[in-house]
Amino acid sequence: MPNRFERLASIDCSGKTDSKNGLTYLSWAWAWDQFKRVFPDSYYTIYEAENGNNYFTDGRTCWVKTGVTLVDGDYKLEHIEYLPIMDFRNNSIPLNGLTSTHVNKAIQRSLTKAVARHGLGLYIYAGEDIPTTADVAEAPEDAPLCEDCGKPIVDSYKSGGEIWYASDIVMYTKKRFGKQLCVDCGKKHK
Repeated sequence: MPNRFERLASIDCSGKTDSKNGLTYLSWAWAWDQFKRVFPDSYYTIYEAENGNNYFTDGRTCWVKTGVTLVDGDYKLEHIEYLPIMDFRNNSIPLNGLTSTHVNKAIQRSLTKAVARHGLGLYIYAGEDIPTTADVAEAPEDAPLCEDCGKPIVDSYKSGGEIWYASDIVMYTKKRFGKQLCVDCGKKHK
């Protein structure tokens, strides 16, 4: 039996996404429905600031904090997501321009991303921070080859030093584009 993450990661999310400004979004209602079908006792938490607001602020911009707790019998695991409250161009909204609609949309997107941390649709969000070509490692002899350009697919680094292993890049691009691609070709297919 696959582990909890694998069970959720194996759910096909194609046809349940929308694209806006070059980014792909998973329907929050569909994601929550699928998550609850697999783990019906699971729940979410919308965290509040000390003043009772369902968002946090540094006095200039705002963000939300949500958590999704996977419950499977005695097993519980919460993944927390922080998400800036953004406009339609994905720019932070200044505190003085904030509306309840902005906060609500950010909460729904944040919950969907917290669900993704458990596996459901995670590959959709992986492309948000595809590494740059300048941060690509040396290729081992047995490296998988890109199906578009024929170059080896190698471990790469995102900003901040976090690594994307070649196997992760292959898995992500196969799910997202139907074939294994290198970082450069994956960016061209976005």
